[in-house]
Amino acid sequence: MIRAMTTERGTRRRAPAGAAVLREDVTDAIRAAVFEELAAVGFARMSIEGIARRAGVGKTAVYRRWKSKLALVLDLVAAVASQGMPAPATGSLYGDVRAVLELAAYALRHPVASQVIPDLLVEAARNPEISEAIKAALLDQQQGVAAVVVREAVARGELPEGSDPDRALDLIVGPLYWRLVVVRSELPEGYLDDLAASAVAALRNDG
Repeated sequence: MIRAMTTERGTRRRAPAGAAVLREDVTDAIRAAVFEELAAVGFARMSIEGIARRAGVGKTAVYRRWKSKLALVLDLVAAVASQGMPAPATGSLYGDVRAVLELAAYALRHPVASQVIPDLLVEAARNPEISEAIKAALLDQQQGVAAVVVREAVARGELPEGSDPDRALDLIVGPLYWRLVVVRSELPEGYLDDLAASAVAALRNDG
């Protein structure tokens, strides 16, 4: 989790009179507990009581920071989105695609993420607020990375002008998401190499 900026050593910041001082370690513990609770019971069954119990705090500590479990989850998704995924810069289209796949596979194979992401996507179909937060955390971020990969490949002459970053994203990440999140099967040896080569070939032949 992203930690709040701290003041410089040796300086003190006085809290406004009557204001509650929210300890950052407690906030971090609550956020970690949300991930674990989502993975264990899903959004629908998740409760403030369960989060507080898992974090080792009282319910009031949670409610001081977030008014509801929805607000808590939306804040968590926004924090993850703000961390971003760095755009690769390997010097070749294949290298960039392979790097994107490596990062995506690592994230999707994480035991917590593999439980949390599908559940939140189900909830997103019912809740516009969750839908927008997920879009910002997953789609917008990855579209930005794909745009950089395509732009650099066009500049190197590896892809033609007008290549579509959205299509590139579908070809690169779509099969991996299907395999790891929908089918939930292990990746055979060499799968990412083969998938990267297939995606590059499809992009070069596009149009």
